[in-house]
Amino acid sequence: QEQPMESGGGSVQAGGSLKLSCAIPRNVGILSVGWFRQAPGKEREGVAVIRRTDGRVIVADSVQDRFTIALDYSKRTAFLQMNSLKPDDSGDYYCAADIGRFCSQVTCFTYWGQGTQVTVSS
Repeated sequence: QEQPMESGGGSVQAGGSLKLSCAIPRNVGILSVGWFRQAPGKEREGVAVIRRTDGRVIVADSVQDRFTIALDYSKRTAFLQMNSLKPDDSGDYYCAADIGRFCSQVTCFTYWGQGTQVTVSS
């Protein structure tokens, strides 16, 4: 009831595109929705965050101009459109939601999905 659920992960070749979706339960309050990723042996890092109220976004430099985050609040679904994918984009992608904070750190978010795997091959 309180866990977002990601979908849309898979394997693509470098230069390809992939769109991730995140369904957020009704009982999870949303001010911000964030996408994070984690490669094996590395820290989880913020990819993109969006604020519901005004659409303000925070986007990591590493994905700037390639990834776009969106939120359809009426459907309680967030999206991450990933274009021009690189092998370094590979990892487990997580979506998260928080009712009161807008920031891009892991600690900003209360509710987390289980992740979906993205693999980008050369």
